[in-house]
Amino acid sequence: MASIPPWEMKRETTVKDEEETDPQYGSRPEDYSLAKRIRFGVINVDKPPGPTSHEVVAWVKKLLVVDRAGHGGTLEPCEEIPR
Repeated sequence: MASIPPWEMKRETTVKDEEETDPQYGSRPEDYSLAKRIRFGVINVDKPPGPTSHEVVAWVKKLLVVDRAGHGGTLEPCEEIPR
């Protein structure tokens, strides 16, 4: 049996109830301003071999003109586990 790649799987969204969000308590992420997206966002980086994780974080800070940035865990490539 051939497996279906995730992008070809048929997906369906079920909505149980629609509610309005009180703007006093926040907004939908897609409605955030660019500044708020940068401040509270997550950037996925496919780090090539060579630069260190520290260097990549420094580049992100410089490109986005932000004071704080970091990474969660190692950005070093994984080695294959011998079988």
